[in-house]
Amino acid sequence: MLIAVILALAVGTYGFRVAGVLLRDRLQLPEWARHLLPVAAAALLAALAATAALTEAGRFAGYARPAGVLVGLLLAWRRAPFVLVVVAAASTTALLRLLGVA
Repeated sequence: MLIAVILALAVGTYGFRVAGVLLRDRLQLPEWARHLLPVAAAALLAALAATAALTEAGRFAGYARPAGVLVGLLLAWRRAPFVLVVVAAASTTALLRLLGVA
């Protein structure tokens, strides 16, 4: 049963991707929609990141995780190397949790 579900999801994902390539020239979007799509994609990504940073199992994740995300965000904004961003964010979260900040 699990294999059937995985295969169905794989076929559906592939179908959506192929449909985008095949229908790109046939589908004419209004100018306002063409300008709005990249903004909508960025807003969706920001909403997913905020949800992952602030919640865990439908509840507030505590203060340590958002603090780590904030440190990572600041370092990324300052154009720090990616490895440094990830290590600093994880270290901040781990240190705060070690100190008892939930």
